[in-house]
Amino acid sequence: MEFRRINGMPPYVLGVIDGLKKEARRTGADVIDFGFGNPDLPSPEIAVDKLAEAAHMEKNHRYSQSKGIPKLREAFADLYLRKWNVRLDPETEVISTIGAKEGFSHLMWVLLGPGDCALVPSPSYPIHIWGPLFAGANVRDLPVGINQTDDEFFDALVERFQSSWPKARVIVLSFPHNPTTQCVDLAFFQRVVDFARENNVIVVHDNAYAELGFDGYEPPSILQADGAKECAVELYSMTKSFSMAGWRVACMAGNAEVIGALAKLKSYLDYGTFQPIQIAATVTLNEAQDHPKVVREIYQSRRDALCDGLAKIGWEFPKPKGTMFVWAPLPEPYRQMGSLEFSKMLVTDGHVAAAPGMGFGPGGEGYVRFALIENEQRTHQAVRNLRRALDRLSP
Repeated sequence: MEFRRINGMPPYVLGVIDGLKKEARRTGADVIDFGFGNPDLPSPEIAVDKLAEAAHMEKNHRYSQSKGIPKLREAFADLYLRKWNVRLDPETEVISTIGAKEGFSHLMWVLLGPGDCALVPSPSYPIHIWGPLFAGANVRDLPVGINQTDDEFFDALVERFQSSWPKARVIVLSFPHNPTTQCVDLAFFQRVVDFARENNVIVVHDNAYAELGFDGYEPPSILQADGAKECAVELYSMTKSFSMAGWRVACMAGNAEVIGALAKLKSYLDYGTFQPIQIAATVTLNEAQDHPKVVREIYQSRRDALCDGLAKIGWEFPKPKGTMFVWAPLPEPYRQMGSLEFSKMLVTDGHVAAAPGMGFGPGGEGYVRFALIENEQRTHQAVRNLRRALDRLSP
């Protein structure tokens, strides 16, 4: 049988590691899993309580609104004002999405078509590559390096835009960046916005890790930049900030025309997230405002446990300033193995699962990504396992 759109997709590399992990566990091995960025922290108690309460009300079982209930959109607008001093009209500049992936991929359908072009960071979160491709567009890689400065990345963006034909209609960004953990400041976003306005480009910023900045770093919103609403939209998700991954609650905010276009498409595709979930998310945004700070402290502590532990066994690299990940270059004695074979060895010899960098596009080769989803005790055990498995390292 012949299918469309999925035929060109490569095998899901993370699935290979997942298979090895399951096989090892069947033999009794305790595999410590840093492979999939699936938050393990519980959702706020207030969210769970409100969900249960709202789910017992029969009226909430009916169809909702594809753009989100008004109170939820108002709560997202209040968050932007509170956190970034950005004023949004919840009626025209905010739309609720069924998680960030749904909002991003469907937005690509209204912004891009066959023959169009999008600039996408490389390496990249997979949907940032495949969203434009599913829309029939071409993708031009925008290299992101672990030690790249804001100036170097902006210069690369301009060079890629000017050398591409056709010129890109969309620039995809996501900072703090998954998988490389690269971070930028507001001045960078201002330069991007100025460039986009001059060149009639739409910027789509996936701010998935908006609350996960470490060591005093506060991730900016692109909507803080002057003129951003003329050319940019941004995704904000409750997945990591509020540990609500399975709830699928996010929003897209910014340019009213783009928000309106997505709203029109979604009106044909869905009726929004289950209304009790939207109600619970609204109450959480309004009444659990300090929860992201608690989450941030836990992830920073886990980051320190992993990075400090790896440094002690001879695997040393700079600590990330943001995200819930650690992007680690393959240790020199193992570099020739490549990220996939190295990741396989970590599972079989060290009982530690990590994501091979090649799974994030060609720019990811030579790295592995650790998701900070294990507690500190398990993280310390993982380091002890790796000390034994990586016997070529010199502490």
